[in-house]
Amino acid sequence: MALVVVALVFLVGWQLARGSHLAIIRFGFHFLTTSTWDPVAEQYGALPFIYGTAVSSLIALIIAVPLSVATAVFLTELAPLWIRQPLVSLIEMLAAIPSVILGLWGIFVMIPWLRAYPFPILKRLFGWTPLFSGPIYGVSMLAGGIIIAIMILPIITSVSREILRSVPNLQREAAYALGGTRWEVTRIAVLSYAKKGLFGAAILGLGRALGETMAVTMVIGNTPQIKASLFAPGYTLASVIANEFTEATTDLYLQALFEIGLVLLAITIVANLLAQVLLRSMGGISTTRAVQ
Repeated sequence: MALVVVALVFLVGWQLARGSHLAIIRFGFHFLTTSTWDPVAEQYGALPFIYGTAVSSLIALIIAVPLSVATAVFLTELAPLWIRQPLVSLIEMLAAIPSVILGLWGIFVMIPWLRAYPFPILKRLFGWTPLFSGPIYGVSMLAGGIIIAIMILPIITSVSREILRSVPNLQREAAYALGGTRWEVTRIAVLSYAKKGLFGAAILGLGRALGETMAVTMVIGNTPQIKASLFAPGYTLASVIANEFTEATTDLYLQALFEIGLVLLAITIVANLLAQVLLRSMGGISTTRAVQ
């Protein structure tokens, strides 16, 4: 089975490389460092999309990881059974919501609310910093990061729960024997033991965040630019492929999009491999087992 998966990934990568060979030959490494995206002039650079993907994914991790780990700790260490099962069901239900539905919710509910309340407050408090300067559009890299955070929260929570459940009871018993409180046992014995696996769960969430497409496309603004302000519209690697693939009327345009797909595939593979290594260091935890 593993060989089939490896072969399938190799075939996908080979097809993307084959489909983008003209763009690779023409632009070389500069494709990754150039910020110009002009199909009319046939000048293509992926840097704005790499930047938008990195910023929105980082925002998502900053929001989702603390919430996910806190939820996993509560469900594993603190919650009574009568509340644990309903919460787990709600988390699984959140994971089942189609991304396009979340995107519609983001457009009609989240963005108007962000534009009316949180964004003006952030601008008033932190507008002196580049991160929260400039006009407020609503659609933005910050909105994209928030919608991604909602989408990756269930998987990080599920994997974190499995990691915390894998901590040996001897760890807890030893801490209790030394007179530790429940919070001290959780913080010192459990979280310290599981920190490498929790980091792996965050990286796994990053791998999911990198490939999110529809919901992000609907709220991020889809503007190929590099701005310091989180209020500015942006673009991601997945979004530009979804938006412009049907508009690619020239071979070079199409091959530039194929190369973006190749870059996205490479980044996602690296993130998922790193997550697998970290999770397996916690006693053979796999992502398949964790999300069940």
